[in-house]
This record gives sequence, structure tokens and C-alpha cells, in this order.
Amino acid sequence: MLKATLRSFLAHKGRLVLSALAVVLSVAFVSGSLIFSDTLSRTFDRLFASSAPDLTVSPKEDLKEAVPSGTTATLPAALADRVARVDGVGAARFDAEADGITVVDSRNKSVGSTTGAPTIGTDWNPTSRSPVKLTSGHAPHGADEALVDSETADRKNLRIGDSLTVIAAPGSFTVRIVGIVTFTTTNPGASLVYLDPPTAQTKLLGSASAATSISVDAADGVSNDQLKQRVAAALGTGTYEYRTAAEQAKSDIDQLGGFLDVIKYVMLGFAGIAVLVGVFLIVNTFSMLIAQRTRELGLLRALGADRRQVRRSVLTEATLLGLVASTVGLGAGIGLAVGLIALMNAFGMNIDTGEMVVGWGTPVAAYVVGVGVTFVAAYLPARRAAGVSPMAALADAEIAGIGRPLKVRGIVGGLVGAAGAAALVGCVLASRTATAASLLGLGVVLTLLATVIAGPLLVRPVIRVLGGAFPALFGPVGRMSQRNALRNPRRTGATAAALMVGLALVGGMSVASASMSKSFDDQIDKTLGADFVVQNGNFLPFPQEVTDAVRRTEGAGLVVRSRFAPVAVTLPDGKRVETTAAGYDPQLDEVAHITYARGDTAAALAPGHLAMDLDFARDHDVKVGSGIPVEFQGGRRTELTVGALTDQDSADGFGTQGGIYFGLGTLERFAPGGQESALYVNAASGTSADRLRTALERTLDRYPQVQVRDLADYKDLVHDQIAVLLYLVYALLGLAIVIAVLGVVNTLALSVVERTREIGLLRAIGLARRQLRRMIRLESVVIAVFGAVLGLALGLVWGVCTQQVLALQGMNALAIPWGTLVAVVVGSAVVGVVAALLPALRASRMNVLAAIAHE
Repeated sequence: MLKATLRSFLAHKGRLVLSALAVVLSVAFVSGSLIFSDTLSRTFDRLFASSAPDLTVSPKEDLKEAVPSGTTATLPAALADRVARVDGVGAARFDAEADGITVVDSRNKSVGSTTGAPTIGTDWNPTSRSPVKLTSGHAPHGADEALVDSETADRKNLRIGDSLTVIAAPGSFTVRIVGIVTFTTTNPGASLVYLDPPTAQTKLLGSASAATSISVDAADGVSNDQLKQRVAAALGTGTYEYRTAAEQAKSDIDQLGGFLDVIKYVMLGFAGIAVLVGVFLIVNTFSMLIAQRTRELGLLRALGADRRQVRRSVLTEATLLGLVASTVGLGAGIGLAVGLIALMNAFGMNIDTGEMVVGWGTPVAAYVVGVGVTFVAAYLPARRAAGVSPMAALADAEIAGIGRPLKVRGIVGGLVGAAGAAALVGCVLASRTATAASLLGLGVVLTLLATVIAGPLLVRPVIRVLGGAFPALFGPVGRMSQRNALRNPRRTGATAAALMVGLALVGGMSVASASMSKSFDDQIDKTLGADFVVQNGNFLPFPQEVTDAVRRTEGAGLVVRSRFAPVAVTLPDGKRVETTAAGYDPQLDEVAHITYARGDTAAALAPGHLAMDLDFARDHDVKVGSGIPVEFQGGRRTELTVGALTDQDSADGFGTQGGIYFGLGTLERFAPGGQESALYVNAASGTSADRLRTALERTLDRYPQVQVRDLADYKDLVHDQIAVLLYLVYALLGLAIVIAVLGVVNTLALSVVERTREIGLLRAIGLARRQLRRMIRLESVVIAVFGAVLGLALGLVWGVCTQQVLALQGMNALAIPWGTLVAVVVGSAVVGVVAALLPALRASRMNVLAAIAHE
């Protein structure tokens, strides 16, 4: 049996190549993502471990910033002298760093990275652990000299002697490049500007006595843990945080971990789609191969092979396929990781491919995925093969499922579909977001399974409709193509299912994203009342200098500022909630339209008061007049009175969870040093909006980090943010389509082999080569469109249910992108034509007599 299995595998290796490609793709994405993320993690582990001091003392920050506030936490620089006197300290020095700055060249063009990595200004105080070294020029001395890193200099064509303008929180200042530094380790992608320490303190932090941290080196014979204990005992534990080199490196890598996780999970998402779609392809391929080998399997049974041996033979073939495909996929994954590293290097990182990490878990995961998927997908066809009767060797029989009843499929699919429909209905009726989201996920999985199981039941009625015009348009060729698609519902259903999965995903996400865009459009129309919004494209804060420049602009009338700050509120029900609160100028009503359930803007922004979202207040037993203890960054605490409750469709930008906001005076009192996140600007009396926009753009030309937007521009900004998710879905769709095309090609190619004699007879009675190619193309098109219709119908249901979940967050508008859905159906027909090209060409080139004599 082993010899027979190996010979069978080698005899059909050409037919298995397309199935192997699906496994190769899935394994490549799995292994590539693991190699890439492991390499980046180790690279940055080394960077942070090699550059971190023995101990870092920094201001204690209990609240995390979900939305940047622009505040730089500082401590007294003189603390370094105090730390230096602690027993066991070898040396101590202060650091002055700001990572929210903007640096522009002589043409007012930002020199920062285009990848979103920050531009960091810091003091030049090199040590043996510094990640950079001075490679040309000299160290900065005085307020007008600076160093830049070599990657930024090369990317922006900067040279020694060039002038730069640094826009920091305290204000702008001009420096001259006097030297270039080069990274001795990995450059994490940031752009770096080094100043001498006194300049960094005054120009970046706004105070000659401020610092952002203290770096401490241990004396000989003192461990980092001992150093930490001694310094903490000397300074106290309530105000500062103490991190050893290992702890600081872990903190740095944790902050970077979110970025690495995004890349990793995106790639694993591609792998998941490849696995899911590949399962359908492999099931279909093995089912057809077994159908074509019915007589061969029957002969094996007649010669004494039992059911277990036949089943084992087919599963062995699948395992061999999985091993070969996994090996190729692992190699492709290494290549993919190299490509991603090269891409990151092109964006400014310096990652050495020679240090690429291939951990033991990567090949294990590759072979588990590749072999496991192939084995599982081939199990049902293997069981079917084991059921071949020895009498099949004597008859022209096949077991592909033609004519077999679909009752069991109908019952199982109906039950699973009913459960999925019930979950989706529960999702629509749920009143809590978490419950609705859980039911949505369950409903999506169950309805997908039900559609796959019961798909063959839908083949005949749907394809009769989709191909109903074929006989009239294409005559007998059209009729035969339709009947070929109807001949084996199981095969047609499995082939279409591969395309259905991807299109269901894109259909659902298209409806969800269109609904989100429409909801935000409606909210912006309803809420925003300003002529213009001045804001950073990445929603990052900007310094007071920009605000002052806007106010001085000719034609600018009212300017209302907006700031954000992290807070923690203790609610009457005893819960402590960390969130982000906003602060606004008192004239908020003149630039925004807010719906209040209780109170008004004056009460909300009054000193000592705050506003809160109505639903959030109800959930936590908050009423107008309730006193709410509020904790700000740095341990500042106060109690604010609830002055108003808002009844918006969503928070509409007025805070995040809880929709908490208050007067800017309150924010400045308890969270000083923050920067503006947005300015809402109205034109002065007698000034047109167009004239004001021109003046504002001229004013802000010196500040490339901010842009002027009107209502339409603001909507476009929101649409662009949503589109990022949609582009990812389209990329997943593209992968699913590639594998689905492989599936259609595989099915048609195997079908052509299966129908060799039939094709020969058709050619013998007068069917032309061109007509034969058309027949196969039409069959492919109707299968592809069937998969598209099924997938989009399912995706439409998912999208509507997703919108109902979003409605619980205030996004009430439902929008269905009919143009996108129609384009997808048309595209599916094109996919069908492309997939049929090679099988149709092969069929048309058959020798008629050889085809008729084929067995």
C-alpha cells in the first residue's frame, strides 16, 4: 500500500500543485510574520538593553495617555546631584528630551519621518552606552547649534551648516547643523536632533531647572537592584519611578510592542484567510481526484485492501502534500520576512537581515499549519474513498456525489443556520455593546458554516437564475455550460465557497465602513459649527505658538481651543474609570452644537464643574449636582460637580469614554503644560470664509504639522482614517481571490480531465474549439458569480448587524455601498473568465480520437 500510495502521489503531482499553493501561501504568512516579529523584538531588545543606564529615575505617571495631551512630565534637574551623592552611585546625569516636536528645513518642509515615527529633541550627553556616535562635525555648544542623525540627513539631504527651525512646546527657535551622528545599533525610525544640555532644558522643556529623567550608573560591585533600592530610599517612593536597565528595556519594548503586534496580527490575518480558503480548495481537489480514481480504488479493494488501508493511503498523500508545501512555504516565509525587513529599512529603520531570527517555534508552527490543514481538509474525501466498493473496479462508477441526496446537508445546515440567525437577531436586539459584539461574532461563524454546509442546496436554484440567459445568448453552448455547473452541486458549492468567504468579508466590512462614514458625516454636520478647524493630521497636539499665530491672522474672529488630558474618575457606584477628558474655551456654543439632556454649556464649563454623557451617567448612578472625585496626571486630585449631561449620538469628540469635558481653565489648573489638540476658528465680521482660509494657510505655512480644514475637509480626514481598515480588508480580499482563482482553475482543470471522453465526443459531433473554450469560460463565470452572490448576500447581513452594534456607540446611520457590491459581482465574472483561460485552452487542444478512447 505504501508503494501504491507513493506512486499515486507522484502520478498526480501536477494536479496537486495548485492545492499546494494555497498551503504555501498560508505557511508563508505564518512563518514570515513570526520571523519578522521575532527579529524586530530581538533587535530592539538589544538596542534598549545596550543603551539603557543601570537605573532610570523618572516622574511617576499613574495615568496612561490614550489621546496625546502634549504634556511633558519633568522633575528637577538638580536631582541628579542629589542622586550622585547616594552610596553605590558611580555617576548621575539628567536627561532633557521632548518627542512631540516638529523640525523644518529652510524651505519649511518637515524633516521628520513619513512613517509616523516621532521627531525627538534631546540633550547631547554621550556615554559609552549611547546608541549613536559623532561621525562628522563637532558637538553642539550654545543655543544655535545642533546635531542630526545620519538617516535623517540622508533622507532630507541635510548637510553641516544647514539651518533648521525647531517647533517645540515653549516656542520655535533656529539652529545650525554642526555635526552628524550615526547609529551604532538599530535606528527605531525616529528623527533625532541633539542640543547641548542647557539649550535642551530651556528650549524643549521651557525651564533651565527641568529634566525628563535622571540616568544613574552603578559603582563597581553594586548590582542594579541594590542601586534601585538605595536611590529609592534616598528620594522616596511616592513621586518618582525607578527602573533598572532590564526594567527600562522591557518598558521600552512594551511601548513598541503595540506597533510590532499590529504587523504580526495583520500578517496572521492573511494567513488565516489563506488557511480558510485553502481548506475548500484542498477538499475539492481530493474529492475530485478520488472520484477520478474510483476504479483504481475499487481494484485495490478487490485485491484485498481494506477500508482502513484505503483511507490511510489517501491521508498519506495529503500528509506528503502538506510536508512538501510546508517546506516550500517556510522558505517563502523567510523570503517574505527579508522583504519586510528591507521595507522597514527603506522607511528609515536599520535592521540587519544577517541577524534574522528563526526560532524553533517558527518551523514547528509552519509544519503544524501546513500538514494539519492539508490532513484535516483531506479527511472527509479519505473517508469517502474508504467507502468505495470492490465492484467499482468492474464498472464506470464514481463517488463524487452526483445524484446523491443532500438531505443530511440540508438538515445540518438548516440547524446551524437557525442558530446563527438567532445569534444575529440577538445581536440586533442587545442593549450592551459587549453582548452585541459577542453575539455578532457567534452569528458570523455559524452563518458562514451553515452557508458552506448547505451551499450545494442553493446551487441549482441560484445558478438556474444566474445562467438563465445563457441558452438565449449563447445557444447550445450556453445550455451545456449551465448544465455542467449544475451537474455536481457539491463540487460547484465547494468551488464557489472559496470565493464566497473573501467576498462575505469584504461585503460586511464595506457596509460597516460606509455606515461609519455616513454616521460621522451626519454627526459632523450636526455638531461642528466652526468655519474652520486647525488640527494636526495625526491628531497630535501642537504648541501655543500656533494658537497665537492663528489669533493674529487677518480676518480671524473667534478662536476656541480644545485640549485633552488623561483622568481617573471615581463614580458613585464605587467604580474607578480611567479615561480621557477634554477642555474647551467658554465660547464652545459658537463653534459646536451640543444636545443636552440636563444643563447647558455654561454649566458644563463653569469653574469646578464638568459635563458627562447621559448613558454613561445612568450606568454609574450619576446625576446633575453629583460630586465626582477626579484624578489628574501627577497625582493632582479634586472634586468636580456634574453641571450638565449630554445626549449626543456619540461622544462626538467631546472626550472619550464617558464623554467627560470641562472648562479649559479647570484643565489648565490641574493639568498644566498641555498643548492644543484643535482650534475652532470663525471668520470675523466682513471676512469671507475663502479669504480667511487663504490667510490661515499663509500663516500656518511655517507649521507643517497642522492643517486648515473646513467641514468637507474634516469629513475627508475621518474617511481616510476609516479607509485604512477598509484597505486592509481589500488586501485580505485580494489574497482570498488569488486562492479562489486557484480553486476554480483546479476544479476546471480536473473537470476537463474527468470529462475527457465527453469532450472528445462533443468535438466529434461538430463542437468547434472556440465553442468549447466558451463553454468552459461560461461555466467558470457562473460558478464565480454564484460564489459572489452568496458571499455578498451573507456579507450584507453581517454588515447590517455590525451597524446595529455600532449604533450602540451612537453611529446610527446605515449605508450600503451598492456601487462597490455591483463592482464586486462584475469583478467576479472577470475572475471567472481569467480562471478558465488555461483549462479551456487545454481542453480545446485535445486530440479528438485520443479523447474518445480515454478511460
